[in-house]
Amino acid sequence: MIIGLVIWLLVSLIFLGLGVFSFKADKPVGFWSNVKPPEVENVKAYNCAVGKLWCVFAVVFALLGFPFLVAEQNSPLFFISIVGVMLEVIVVAVVYTVKIESKYRKK
Repeated sequence: MIIGLVIWLLVSLIFLGLGVFSFKADKPVGFWSNVKPPEVENVKAYNCAVGKLWCVFAVVFALLGFPFLVAEQNSPLFFISIVGVMLEVIVVAVVYTVKIESKYRKK
């Protein structure tokens, strides 16, 4: 199952790259797919917050992939990865909407 872990970690690196890109962007970065980013008061602080969010997401996502390292095929340990990622995505969406977007959106 090492191949599964390698693929999982590669996807995690993509999210980490998204976070790094967000830190360096000059314009407000989008969070939602196919939606214009909001008009923000402080672009640098907003991009930094979104970048941190994506980097934390990537690290937690990578950690949730470690059952691939220790479990055999069709192991119930994969339930941890599946449910963990579902909960992580919900938490990230809520944090972005409630904390980040509401704090930096122009009023």
